[in-house]
Formats: sequence, structure tokens, C-alpha cells
Amino acid sequence: MLARVPAGWRAIVVDNGSTDGSAELARSLGATVVHEPRRGFGAACHAGLTAADADVVCFCDCDGSLDPRDLEPFVRDVAAGRTDLVLGRRRPQARGTWPAHARAGNLALARMLRRRTGLRLHDLGPLRAARRADLLALALTDRRSGYPLQMVVRAADAGWRVEERDVPYLPRTGKSKVTGTWRGTWQAVRDMRAVLAEPPGTGAHARPEGSNR
Repeated sequence: MLARVPAGWRAIVVDNGSTDGSAELARSLGATVVHEPRRGFGAACHAGLTAADADVVCFCDCDGSLDPRDLEPFVRDVAAGRTDLVLGRRRPQARGTWPAHARAGNLALARMLRRRTGLRLHDLGPLRAARRADLLALALTDRRSGYPLQMVVRAADAGWRVEERDVPYLPRTGKSKVTGTWRGTWQAVRDMRAVLAEPPGTGAHARPEGSNR
């Protein structure tokens, strides 16, 4: 994964409880490793966001299922002011890449998101790009599986231009603790339903400069 990071980009790897030596390996390969003691997907994502110093930041899983090079057009459009938040819509490239329970949970959440915000999105995948200062201004509070959804909900409430782009989705390396099981998927759906229950206006929303949605 680190070998695929575009030239000139700074790779930040967040370690929030790994026991397999991956943090040390990432550091030896040139990544900036940030330690986050709190467990949870959102805790790791937010630690990376606060550790970043670039104007535009990206999020990407490190399991080999997504290619960080696909983020380059996302970053160009955000940096040029053509959009505010770009999400990658995962397109499976092989049978079994996306388990049925995980896909069903994602589809259900996308429909609930559409009812809540009006955004016609199909996926709440982890590949995404936006301006760092604008993301911090959203005052995201979820530190579990609801973090990526809360980002989209609060961005929509703030009037951001949110877009979705197709990206290849490959078989992951290892088994996911979240979407790899029905129990993990159900917990993620519970976390995200709590986010959708937040009333509009929750959090310190910010409308990015130049937005005209």
C-alpha cells in the first residue's frame, strides 16, 4: 500500500492497538506513524486527520482493497475548488470481494442517508478527500464505526458539495473485524444509525469557501 502512495504525498499510518508489528513495518517504509490509544475506526481516522498538515487530506484503508493512486483526481478537484468532499464508490473486481452482509448493510445505510440529507450516494466507503481545515470545523465526535457517516451527514448539513466517483475494489488482505462478520456489520450499522438520529445542526458546521451548492 505504501508503495502505491503518489509521489510527494505524506503517508500517515495510525496504530490504535495493532499487535502484529505493522506499525514498525510502516515506519521502516517511510510512513509517519501516529499512536492512538483509543480503539475504534473513528479514533484512528481522527488521529490521522489531526496529525496531518496538508491543505487537502485523504483517507484510505490499508488492507490492499483500495489503491491510493485513485485519490489523485479527487485531490485535484478539491484543491481546485470544484467540489468539497469526494467519496470513492467501491466497484468489486472479483467474486466474493464484498461479502453479502457488508454490502446489504452499506446499501441500507445509503438509503437512510438519502432520507436524512437528500444526498444520492450509493456507498459510504473509506476512500475520500477533503480540505483538512473544513473537516476539523465539522467537529466530528464519533470515534467508532459511525465516523465516516457522520462526516458525510455534517458536510451535507453544512451545504458542502459532495460527490461520488467509481473506484476499483479488490480482495482485501486479512479479515475485517468490522465487515468480516455479521456481528461486526451489525455493530457498525448501530453506530451509524445513532449518527443519523442526530438532529440537523449538531456540531460546529462550516461552509467551505467557494461552495455554491
